[in-house]
Amino acid sequence: MLDLKDVYYFVQVVDRCGFTAAGEALRIPKSTVSHRVKELEASLGVRLISRTSRQFAMTEVGQEFYQYAMALLRSSELAEEAMRQRLVEPSGVIRVTTTADIAQFALRHTLPTFLTDHPKVRIDETATERIVDIVGERFDLAIRSHVGQLQDSNLVQHPLARTPWYLFAGADYLERTSVPTQPEDLASHAIIAMVGKCAPHWPLQGPDKRVVTVPFEPRFQSNSLMSLKEAACANVGVAALPEYVCQAELQAGTLRQILPEWIAADARITALIPYRTGLLPAVRTLVDYLAVVLPKVTAFDRN
Repeated sequence: MLDLKDVYYFVQVVDRCGFTAAGEALRIPKSTVSHRVKELEASLGVRLISRTSRQFAMTEVGQEFYQYAMALLRSSELAEEAMRQRLVEPSGVIRVTTTADIAQFALRHTLPTFLTDHPKVRIDETATERIVDIVGERFDLAIRSHVGQLQDSNLVQHPLARTPWYLFAGADYLERTSVPTQPEDLASHAIIAMVGKCAPHWPLQGPDKRVVTVPFEPRFQSNSLMSLKEAACANVGVAALPEYVCQAELQAGTLRQILPEWIAADARITALIPYRTGLLPAVRTLVDYLAVVLPKVTAFDRN
């Protein structure tokens, strides 16, 4: 591979018709300029500048290479200009991976609004439940919901929002059964549960940090938040759900929160980035935006 700086020195020598003038313009010794041009010639395996006389002259090959060198330097200038422009105005494609639930409940309005505010940015979102190799599959950003610490320490983590899970049930279901007043009362209720998130029990944490483990055999289970919410709205039983996904149903009275002082899961939404350096400005802008907006999206308005 050619050293771009050697190419630059060669063009300076040609443009100024000599090593002495090029050295003075670059404010470096003539010997340094001559050495770098010799390094370039060695890399190419050809003589670019004739040194047989005191008169400056390019070889025929040197004249041909000069045209390529000019085009190469111009391309590097355009590349640098494009990167600097990104610092001024975010642009380019951001590849984002997340789960279907986060895409549906947290990002469905958030990402379109971001795109409206940043017309030169494009987003390629992949919603999937499988474990994604963020680096290997060349994603710029992953957005994950989790309880406890994330395991992969090789990724840069940016906390975005807290999304605690509480217990909810349909209004008709509670009318035909009873409203639990303490965790132990759940033993007599039908349970709606998330598949694979935990063992068949809820470790409910109370206001005094006391934890009560509630075992159950789910009447209905699914890996979809939408399915769990719909089952609760259909009065199948009691479900643990992130509070923010139930806002409309709570305001309409379709769902009611039970044991409101007890948390079923202290969940978080976190952004994961593959690298600490060289981050595209558009990606950084999106992460900063989500850190401001998602806490508002996931906050429940009790008024």
